[in-house]
Amino acid sequence: MIVVMSHLADQRDIDSVINKLKNFGFQVHLSQGVERTIIGAVGDRTQLLDVGIEAMPGVEKLVPIMRPYKLASRVFKEEDTVVQLGNGVAVGGGNLTVMAGPCAVESKEQLFQVAKEAKEAGAAVLRGGAYKPRTSPYSFQGLEEEGLKLLAEARELTGMPVVTEVMDVNTLPLVCEYADVLQIGARNMQNFFLLREVAKTDKPVLLKRSPAGTIEEWLMAAEYILAGGNPKVILCERGIKTFETFTRNTLDLTAVPVVKYLSHLPVVVDPSHAIGNWRFVQDMSRAAVAAGADGLLIEVHPNPAEALCDGPQSLTPDNFTALMQELKRIAPAMGKSIN
Repeated sequence: MIVVMSHLADQRDIDSVINKLKNFGFQVHLSQGVERTIIGAVGDRTQLLDVGIEAMPGVEKLVPIMRPYKLASRVFKEEDTVVQLGNGVAVGGGNLTVMAGPCAVESKEQLFQVAKEAKEAGAAVLRGGAYKPRTSPYSFQGLEEEGLKLLAEARELTGMPVVTEVMDVNTLPLVCEYADVLQIGARNMQNFFLLREVAKTDKPVLLKRSPAGTIEEWLMAAEYILAGGNPKVILCERGIKTFETFTRNTLDLTAVPVVKYLSHLPVVVDPSHAIGNWRFVQDMSRAAVAAGADGLLIEVHPNPAEALCDGPQSLTPDNFTALMQELKRIAPAMGKSIN
């Protein structure tokens, strides 16, 4: 249930409603928009009707949220959420935010080369994996803490905020020490223990959709983070499993407008993991922008043929630069600007 406050309500009215809800055991979430203040009340809805909230000064009406995801719903918050990443970079709000870098941090030379060239091409965020969840236990698993340190050095070099994956609750404090944005990988979308712990941080969270996750399950995963007290959630579509085998996954571009209709959270697209083939990454990047995506997550490697992780889907710096030139022409047509 949400409590819609009148545009005439003052802070005292808002505080009175919040205090009463808390006194009756409700979990309270505040959303203050340009024209309206919305108070989300999570708890026994029947009890809410009995405590006299609707009769309190400044209250316009009570509105039930029928969908299972309450705080992620656009009913709770009509305005689009804009997530600030640091160094003046934001996701949402008319921005097209491009996050680029190698799938895995392999060395200082590799990372710094990609970081500098991605920055020059127009990327706003540096991506790179320090911990790599791999299907095979014999595959490269990442440089771990050394990789995190290199990402932090690259941030100092370029000024770009860093997004990297957090694998479990044990390494969460260490990743928080170095990263600006916490990525929840597709395999961990429904790792509810990890989601609860991430919710306790003040870090923005990039939440990837799992290969078999429905849109509702994806939004419910986001709900765990929001309900835990962290409103800085960015959704990432990265392809789902279908019967098609030519591509690594099937990029579900319909998810972009659907999720933006259902939720206020920003949505970015990862065409690299969705397609698995660098030849089609540029095409799907353009399509994602046309579908209304707020950003892109692109893998870039100086020598994909020798990459230790996901080389076939990585763009070279030259190809990435060409893509960015195209995006600079396409973004304004969609009412967005590359930040």
